[in-house]
Amino acid sequence: MSYKNKDLCKIRTITTFLCLTADKGSWKQEILKASQFCSGLSKEFQDQGYCVQSVRIVTNPFGEYLNTDNLLSAKIDLNYLSDLLNSSDMSGIRMRFAIGEARTKAEIAMLPELIKEFGDLCNVCVNVDLDEFAVLDNELILDAAKAVNKISTITPRGEGNFNFTVNFNCDPLIPYFPASYHNSELGNRYVIGLETPDLLVDALQTVNQSLDSQDHNQLFKGYYEVMRTALQHHVSQIKNIIDQSTIAMPFAFSGFDSSAAPSKNCASMVEVYEQMGVEYFGASGTVEASALLTKVFKSIKGVELVGFSGLMLALTEDTGLAKGSVNADFDIRSLLTYSAVCGIGLDTVPIPGDTPIEKIAALMRDTGTMAYRLNKPLTVRVFPVPGLNPGDITAFESDDLCNCAVLAVP
Repeated sequence: MSYKNKDLCKIRTITTFLCLTADKGSWKQEILKASQFCSGLSKEFQDQGYCVQSVRIVTNPFGEYLNTDNLLSAKIDLNYLSDLLNSSDMSGIRMRFAIGEARTKAEIAMLPELIKEFGDLCNVCVNVDLDEFAVLDNELILDAAKAVNKISTITPRGEGNFNFTVNFNCDPLIPYFPASYHNSELGNRYVIGLETPDLLVDALQTVNQSLDSQDHNQLFKGYYEVMRTALQHHVSQIKNIIDQSTIAMPFAFSGFDSSAAPSKNCASMVEVYEQMGVEYFGASGTVEASALLTKVFKSIKGVELVGFSGLMLALTEDTGLAKGSVNADFDIRSLLTYSAVCGIGLDTVPIPGDTPIEKIAALMRDTGTMAYRLNKPLTVRVFPVPGLNPGDITAFESDDLCNCAVLAVP
């Protein structure tokens, strides 16, 4: 039963959700509380054999606590926050930070300059709703598309868009950045997010070795059972550690995001598809396999599932997907199609630097339409890359990003 190996399931994040007010004097206490809590819980997980990759703080909408009268006042407040997060009081543990959501035209207009200056401290999202006629708020979408465009031109290689996403039909308490946001009325919460592609590949290899069957339905039943069993085992183990924890709990546990959350440092989701008999990600059979994976992530019992809890296909965070883009195994239309049975939308997708704002907005509207029509959370995080055209290879320098081919926007 190799799936019980804790090295196969990493805790990608302990994400805390807290509320700040305009009283800057209270910020240190709130952030210190989150830092000490995450440090204590991380130690308990690590003592029990689970690797914790990151700890994170998400706040209520930044307009509720930053002085957004103008760009300078907002920068002053973010500088103050930055100093707090980097102070020696913060338990010696690095905290990633999200400032919540931007809700107005003026706030969205500030984002490019804030992201340029504060980078990973300034993870931020925009939530787009439907109007009274069930049509997406296009004015807000255009404002967001303009921000995406400007971020691409004022941050090196356009990488600043890693910190900005547009959400459609997304609830609070997503543990992954930058889609994370929080509502003050929910109070202090925390959520666990996992990284499980290594676990899924191992489970599928096991069933492929044990099932000598040419029966497609029998194989898919086996794939489902072995992946579900493996994921359920670790979720239950981690939940048991939480239940037995002796540390102070100033944050209420709100559940797991069961998404696989691939990164550069684990197996690619492409390997998962190949283990299920799909020739390559993008080949015939990709939609069927995607639906099965989504079913696995939704199957977890005994805990609350929050966030995406679905199939993540983050192009520039997954080495196999990045290679597939170079091989032209899929395009943006394919990714949008897969979103019908996946859980995240168009995530970390490089597009030509000269893509018109109107086309970016149309891409967002297509994704948002699917999100509300299918009642699922989807996001758009695209990287217009200055000077690059479809098929060109990116030259990202961020440790978080793989280099891949730029995809055309039809």
